[in-house]
Formats: sequence, C-alpha cells, structure tokens
Amino acid sequence: MNTLRNKVQLIGRLGQDPEIVNFKDGNKMAKFSLATDDSYKDKEGNKVERAYWHNIVVRNGLVNVVENYVTKGQEIALEGKLTNRSWEDKDGNKRYITEIVCNELLMLGK
Repeated sequence: MNTLRNKVQLIGRLGQDPEIVNFKDGNKMAKFSLATDDSYKDKEGNKVERAYWHNIVVRNGLVNVVENYVTKGQEIALEGKLTNRSWEDKDGNKRYITEIVCNELLMLGK
C-alpha cells in the first residue's frame, strides 16, 4: 500500500508556457499551471463544465523534456505527489501554496 500514498495522476492542458528556473548550482526547475476539466448535470439537467487549476513543479531530468517539448495548451498526463509550502511576502504576510511535484510525464495528442 505504500505506493498508493500521496500519489496524484492528472491529465490536462498547460495554462502557459513552462517557466524554467536556473539555480546557481546548475540545477533547473520547471513550473507551470495545468487545467483539468470536469462536468456534471445540474438539477435542471443542464451540463455544467468546470476547469480546475493545479500548480505543477518539475525537477531533475524531466526539466529538459519540459523545457524542450512542452508548451502552452498542450495536453499531458503526469504523476506526482502533493506538497505544501509557505513563505512571507514583501509585506510580511504568510502565504501558502499547494503544488504537485511531478515525477513522470507523458505528452499526449499530436
């Protein structure tokens, strides 16, 4: 059962081109938002569609794939784990974010 703990699998489209962050030690990180769609029928039987946005972080060797082949609007499948972090903004307010750290990525479509 350990393999099922904190595991996220999503299929969606990129909301923008990935942002590549270069670190002083030579490592890189890619960040982008991913939209997943959901739909249901309301009480009147009308179809209601909704998009959910997810913050994605990619590290290590997959960054090169994202940097060279993944663009805004592209459909991808990914697997990763949920993480939370916090920081203080310039005004001293504590901010929180939930991200998915990707460890597998599959490009879909054309």
